[in-house]
Amino acid sequence: MSPEYPFDEAATARAVIDADGVLVEWNAGAERLLGHRAAEVVGLPAGDLLADTDRGRGRGRTLAPEGDRWDGVLTLRHRDGGTLPVWLLAHRVRAQDDGPDRWLVVTPVEADGPGLPDDPLDHVGLLASPCAIAIYDDRLRLRRINGVMSQILMLAEENVRGLRAPELTGRPQSYDIERQLLRVLTTGRGTDVRAYIPVGGDRTHTWLARMAPITDGKGRVRGVSVAAHDFTEQYLARERLQLVNEASVRIGTTLDVTRTAQELADVCVPALADFVSVDLLDPQEHGGELPTGRLTAPVGLRRAAHRSVNAGDPEAVAQPGQVDVYPAPSPQADALLAGHTIVASASTGDLEEWLAWDPARAERIKEYGIHTTMSVPIQARGTTLGVAVLTRFKNPEPFTPDDVLLAEEITARAAVCIDNARRYSRERETALALQRSLLPQSLPSTAALDAASRYLPAARSGVGGDWFDVIPLSGLRVAMVVGDVVGHGIQASATMGRLRTAVRTLADIDLAPDELLTHLDDLVVRLSEETGNGSSPGEVGATCLYAVYDPVSRRCTLARAGHPSPVIVPPGGRAREIELPAGPPLGLGGLPFESAEIELREGTVLSFYTDGLIESRERDVDAGHALLCDALSSPSDSLDETCDHVLRALLPAGGAADDVALLLARTQGLPASRVATWDIPADPALVAPIRKQALEQLGTWSLSQASFTVELVVSELVTNAIRYGAHPIRLRLIHDAATLICEVSDTSHTAPHLRRAKTFDEGGRGLLLVAQLTQRWGSRHTADGKTIWAEIGLLDEG
Repeated sequence: MSPEYPFDEAATARAVIDADGVLVEWNAGAERLLGHRAAEVVGLPAGDLLADTDRGRGRGRTLAPEGDRWDGVLTLRHRDGGTLPVWLLAHRVRAQDDGPDRWLVVTPVEADGPGLPDDPLDHVGLLASPCAIAIYDDRLRLRRINGVMSQILMLAEENVRGLRAPELTGRPQSYDIERQLLRVLTTGRGTDVRAYIPVGGDRTHTWLARMAPITDGKGRVRGVSVAAHDFTEQYLARERLQLVNEASVRIGTTLDVTRTAQELADVCVPALADFVSVDLLDPQEHGGELPTGRLTAPVGLRRAAHRSVNAGDPEAVAQPGQVDVYPAPSPQADALLAGHTIVASASTGDLEEWLAWDPARAERIKEYGIHTTMSVPIQARGTTLGVAVLTRFKNPEPFTPDDVLLAEEITARAAVCIDNARRYSRERETALALQRSLLPQSLPSTAALDAASRYLPAARSGVGGDWFDVIPLSGLRVAMVVGDVVGHGIQASATMGRLRTAVRTLADIDLAPDELLTHLDDLVVRLSEETGNGSSPGEVGATCLYAVYDPVSRRCTLARAGHPSPVIVPPGGRAREIELPAGPPLGLGGLPFESAEIELREGTVLSFYTDGLIESRERDVDAGHALLCDALSSPSDSLDETCDHVLRALLPAGGAADDVALLLARTQGLPASRVATWDIPADPALVAPIRKQALEQLGTWSLSQASFTVELVVSELVTNAIRYGAHPIRLRLIHDAATLICEVSDTSHTAPHLRRAKTFDEGGRGLLLVAQLTQRWGSRHTADGKTIWAEIGLLDEG
């Protein structure tokens, strides 16, 4: 036989029997042993080959024996009518596609005994080794094994002599071993091989085998010796260490509790268990906080994640997000109450009390053959977070003490990651709640514009200091503001709240945009000093854009402090950026801000946003700005729909890296017919004609019901302007759907104030009456002086 193909198929009798006991394969060696040709026996029951004396026990032992291997002597029928006692070795061959198993039955036909005294294959020194030794001849058939190998195989040398390696073990891995043997035989060079083979039972052992050529006196290769070392324990220890290292890498990649729990389950399957569930204590049942102290049964747990070796996780009774209550007999509750790992086995009855309480789980355990569970408490920093339950059903071995230690090590690492994610989520939710409470809950409805807004926290870094606001001002004007505080977290949100409050306060006194930013810059400087350590200021910084739109003049005044310029979309036109003086960021101190004024057609859309909308790691700012202009160039009639369209166009599906604020406003103009203006002469005697003209204008507007209030307010404000102001003086009435505004302007910069008149004083009660009869009143400074204004609610008057 040539070395390239040294296998003699007739040297071993080999047959394959299916799950029904029918012969499906019959080789030349079997024909040589019993005389039956393959065509005569394939398709017949294997039991027909048994002699009458062995028919009953043979059918029970060779066709459906327990375990994966059987060997023994049976009396078989020869084709010539005689019988023959034969030693048989049967291996269960498991199907690869979940089909029925088969049985491979072999026996050597040619079994060479010891050779000549100088035969190198029978060298006594080889067999005297304390290692497991097997010697194969030049046909790669087993010639000798020593006592150690015989004990490992649990087979006698005289029975297995003449078998090939795959016939000896019946495992597919053995063909790889045989290829290595052939390589040593043909090349004359030894090699080391690692093999994983079940030997003497179901447990898979790990072997390290040294294959070496055996030569005769002339240097010719006559066979191959195999010295095998069982290093299963060392291999398992290394596998455990590798799994712990893998857990360190794969668990905790994000700060998401559910994702981290899923990573724990993924790492353990199938390396440690066939099914793993991770159930966490539900903080909602304990006032939003995890319980402290000793737990008591029953225990409510929320399923965070699970993983199975089977697709679709069919063993799971609870689904992710579902809350189940576990009584004291359950492994989950027992492990949590005891504070340590508990291993329970179905065979010992550990699960009977719990399964009687939970029929659904009892049915799953029976259906999938679950035989062992291990419940490991998830604990970190003295807090119990939940429990991980590891289950085995495909792996026939129960959990060992080493498995318990490994599961505890992996779970402990995962527990720290879960606790980190929980703490981060809690802080993020707190900051988000603070952020949303500090942002406007709804935008005010004004006659000057329609507005819509969106705020999105960062996907990973949490909430930041982005904010926006729409502030009604006097004279139907409205202020729009958007800002961004440097940093993330609760501190940034708190700083944002202080700045938003300051902007509202400064807006109420009608400061020009550049002046307002100057005051806001001073505030940020003071906040930096407050957060510093006494010797150096802190790092509080912010950007801001402030704009005021007047629907009467249809002009908008804007100023920015290091913030992106707004984008304007004229009616029917394409979106473009408004060119504004840049201005320094807030917090530098001492640098000026500049305002710019533009005229806006009615229906113009203004877009105010923070840099998180246009900045991204995947593109530069210019590309983001171009995308924003494209998204705004075809605005919908609904500003809310436009907001959603912009966010979809610019932000990735997983969320933005930075928080995002977006404010859209569509301007409206007030018709000239809704505004009336009079120049006031400096003579107090002419106040009466002015009142009369104002009342006539109310009649034109069909607002006669407000005549009494308007007459009194006009009289008081005009009289005060003539007495205490400076000429020229102007009266203006502005009428929208729900409000009538009375404004008196003069060139004096002295602001009026309320005072309490004494009993016998002849004056001093005018502004008090105005304050009592109007919704609100106030004054604002202008470039030429000041304006005193009062708003009269028309609905109230009606």
